[in-house]
Amino acid sequence: MNSNLLIREVKVSDSKRLVEIYDYYVKNTAVSFEYKVPSVEEFEERIRHIREKYPYIVCLKDDKIVGYAYASAYSSREAYNWTATSSIYVDKEYHRQGAGSLLYKELEERLRKQGIVNLLAGVAYIEMEDKYLTKDSYYFHTKMGYEKVAHMKAIGKKFDRWYDLLWLQKKL
Repeated sequence: MNSNLLIREVKVSDSKRLVEIYDYYVKNTAVSFEYKVPSVEEFEERIRHIREKYPYIVCLKDDKIVGYAYASAYSSREAYNWTATSSIYVDKEYHRQGAGSLLYKELEERLRKQGIVNLLAGVAYIEMEDKYLTKDSYYFHTKMGYEKVAHMKAIGKKFDRWYDLLWLQKKL
């Protein structure tokens, strides 16, 4: 593990940096199915809302935020209270340096303590990689212990191309 990495709770004031990280994924990839980069104010509201019930954490390297992860509700129905979804974004300049693994390990530990037993990740997928989507997210999640439980074909359209969505699950 990289000793220069540190995990801490997100602050609303981190929103500008989180938008900078997320901007790349929205504009250049099919990793996110959003078309428009959210404003800093919208990100602030998302952070406030998510933190009401779920962990939202950032990873710092030398005091710079290089990634973030959070959980959210899978469904508002009470029977799903023990299931959450995870989201993670790492600055494209800091891939494969341990931030993602560290973020997920901490997120999972916090969710375990909260009583969450199922963690789901929705991962954009395409059989033949293209300039907008690789299989890196799928491989990262399987490395972290997730298993594919659903494959929805041609469910999201971005850059005039259709992309699949995989649901991956990890029992905590």
